[in-house]
Amino acid sequence: MHSFLNANRRTVLVSGAGIAGCTLAYWLVRSGTRVTVVERSAEQRSSGAPVDVRGPAADIADRMGITRELQQARTDVAGMRFVTAQGAPAARVDLAALRRSEGGSRDVELARGALAAILANASRSDAEFIYDDHVQSLAQDAGGVDVELARGGRRRFDLVVGADGLHSGIRRLTFGPESDFVRHAGLYVATVAPSRDFETGRDIAMCNAPGRSVTIHPGQKKPIAAFIFWHDTIRDFDHRDRHQHEQILARVYAGDGWHVPALLEETRSAAADLYFDAVSRVGVPRWTKGRVTLVGDAASCVSLFGDGSTLAIAGAYTLAEALGEHPNCETALRQYEARHRTLARPRQKSMTLGASLLVPRTRLGLGARNLALRLLPLAAPV
Repeated sequence: MHSFLNANRRTVLVSGAGIAGCTLAYWLVRSGTRVTVVERSAEQRSSGAPVDVRGPAADIADRMGITRELQQARTDVAGMRFVTAQGAPAARVDLAALRRSEGGSRDVELARGALAAILANASRSDAEFIYDDHVQSLAQDAGGVDVELARGGRRRFDLVVGADGLHSGIRRLTFGPESDFVRHAGLYVATVAPSRDFETGRDIAMCNAPGRSVTIHPGQKKPIAAFIFWHDTIRDFDHRDRHQHEQILARVYAGDGWHVPALLEETRSAAADLYFDAVSRVGVPRWTKGRVTLVGDAASCVSLFGDGSTLAIAGAYTLAEALGEHPNCETALRQYEARHRTLARPRQKSMTLGASLLVPRTRLGLGARNLALRLLPLAAPV
């Protein structure tokens, strides 16, 4: 990555200290940029389902020198087990054998919070991080962007990057309301870290009913539970309203068996970090407007079934690389978008197929899915 040749270093505000934002901060400072990262949460978020670092993201992690940390934080599950409402085994896939068959694959699965923390630690010493704050307004001209932070006053930057996720505030302030760009994919997902073990061993355990599923992932040190279900758009849904989330889960999963009642109780614990949101696609015709651009889920969300973390890392690196190569912002941002769209577009198209396989909508679909799994070469005895 090239460094800037001009004496006055470019200044960049990155909104969001998640996977894309922290990766971007790391690489920008290495090309001579002064970076400020502002994060709405008071600290790094710990919630979210496990994510993968694979392909181009694994190469970038190598160059960042964090591969060993990722390996140490990996979940390292043995298999994926599908169970009935009574807890009886229905099918199992040997994921350990699958990894062995891939030989030297460097793909890593780890908790989303762990990945974000590793990336933040890698970039924190060189960039300015501001937590518990967010961009309240911005105004740009030919020379830069004036930003007003909700708690931190007014500042000016050469470039502002929205790395603030599906519900991006930067996208809303610059490009328009969320409803113009976010499309519900028909699914909702909730995750919570249970306070106790549910004895699934090193397997991911999933219990399905038509149109919904509950999964317990063993994680690394503590399990992670996920609720995924098909549902029409929920009227007046608020992704920040925890009480609403608890009520929706209780209604959708009422009467379900297996560990579902105990897991629902976990979601109502005041100490639990409950995440709940609609699974959505983000489509923005152009990711850049003047001196404001988008990266990660804010630009092209493929939440839940589309290698979102890998795309976030790869997109952030591509943006930093383009900015390092071109002193002219307009040229750099145009090049970033042209390069990264070719990687993001096919991932978005595959999301619905993955959802239908993981959460079949009918009993017939469930039976067919389980039968197909039992016939796989890597199927294991249940």
